[in-house]
Amino acid sequence: MKLLNKIEIKEALNGTNEFPNEAVPKHKLKSIGSFIGVVIGEHTTATEFVIGPLFVLHGASVSDVFLGLLLGNLMAMLSWALICAPVAVKTRHTIHIELRRIAGTGLLTIYNIIKAMMFCVVVSATLIVSASAVGPFLGVTPPGLTDLHISSFNWVWLILAVGTVVMFISVLGFDYIVKFANVFAPWIPLVFIGSGIAILPKLGVHNLEDFWRVANESIWTGNPVTKETNYSLIHIFIFSWLCNSTMHLGLSDMSIYRFAKKSSYGFISGLGVYIGHLLTWLSSGILCAVAIKQGNNNPSPGELAYLGAGFTGIVCVIFSGFTSAVPTMYRVGLAVQSSLKRFKFWQITLCMSIISIVLACFPVVVAKLDHILGIGALILSPLGAVIFADHFILPKLGLKTFGAERDKIYINPPVMSAWIGSVSISYVIFNFLGLDYYFFVAFPCWVFCLFLYVGLTHIQQKYMVKKPSFDVYVKNNDKVMME
Repeated sequence: MKLLNKIEIKEALNGTNEFPNEAVPKHKLKSIGSFIGVVIGEHTTATEFVIGPLFVLHGASVSDVFLGLLLGNLMAMLSWALICAPVAVKTRHTIHIELRRIAGTGLLTIYNIIKAMMFCVVVSATLIVSASAVGPFLGVTPPGLTDLHISSFNWVWLILAVGTVVMFISVLGFDYIVKFANVFAPWIPLVFIGSGIAILPKLGVHNLEDFWRVANESIWTGNPVTKETNYSLIHIFIFSWLCNSTMHLGLSDMSIYRFAKKSSYGFISGLGVYIGHLLTWLSSGILCAVAIKQGNNNPSPGELAYLGAGFTGIVCVIFSGFTSAVPTMYRVGLAVQSSLKRFKFWQITLCMSIISIVLACFPVVVAKLDHILGIGALILSPLGAVIFADHFILPKLGLKTFGAERDKIYINPPVMSAWIGSVSISYVIFNFLGLDYYFFVAFPCWVFCLFLYVGLTHIQQKYMVKKPSFDVYVKNNDKVMME
């Protein structure tokens, strides 16, 4: 990927059209090769050095980890391929256009605010992890996986530097995101996975039989290192399926798959989740176990990367943070621009990047990342069920679609009621059952919203008789008077 001069940068910024309020034209569609790089790059990220160790620190067992990751990532791939990609290819729109047509501008604005802030948090987490890899070489002590507060003022300057790179690439648009991902995606997974395998001898693993024995005794032991929740099979299955539910069930990845020539490209997500999630989570878990054995019960992601692959691991963590943060920030820009049309894409993305940089100064973002993702999945994903139902269920039931656009209303009552109702029901269930993980109610919430929306729309269109307008009343009354 060649470097851009000042003129090329200016032309790229002013000429960037990411089609936030229109369908992607046919000549802009991408081949399957473009999606391989983006998907692997986005799902093989710096935050994998946060998530993988969680399974070790929370005391998951070997069988729970392997079976949970196999099944959960399968469900994630199917969610992208059978729900998200078909809607994206059918409409060629972002989720924001579809929500405006179905839910109304009012609900879209609320959705965009929540989504933008949650995605800014996700981006900030990747910046923290990438910065933690650079910090030790600059004399800056990075925060550990469970630290909540800023370690030093120098940490703020480091976050600013790392965040600037992400901001620069994000504002250039999807074409440059694809180019960037295709440069770094091929080798990042190899370093991540290879570092975990290479360090196994330090745990006493020299063959496959050793691995299963050591894995039970020293890695995924079933005994939590911290005082947090003890992860079971259901925790790992649900997390690996729904940690990206905002993207697949929630249809946020329509922003990416609307460029696909075929909806079958959604199955490419399997490369991302099985390489970028399953294998790298296992690898980073192994690195965490080695760090614990060496007496470090709260390692930073950068320390884990250096432990496994030295300076190469540090470089890998830095750029893997970029390949995840860039497309996520791209989605943030699209979300906000759909509500603030008078601003250019790059201007909005620039502002949202600054917010992410500020949030990244606070390590609590990483320490509570699983909880943040769970809350986001619970609140945002249900609206994906509304769009899916409007395209694939309502027509089969003989019901009219695109309610807000059809009736020219600011808020579509069935959508608002279904969204609030499904989240409220799920939250009550969460507290009533005493659950410890918001992800447990994320999918039920999606299903509740789908059934509520279809049911309420059916009631509205079939049983609620609309009163005639005043003009119709006057016209009919005049006709009677003349007769």
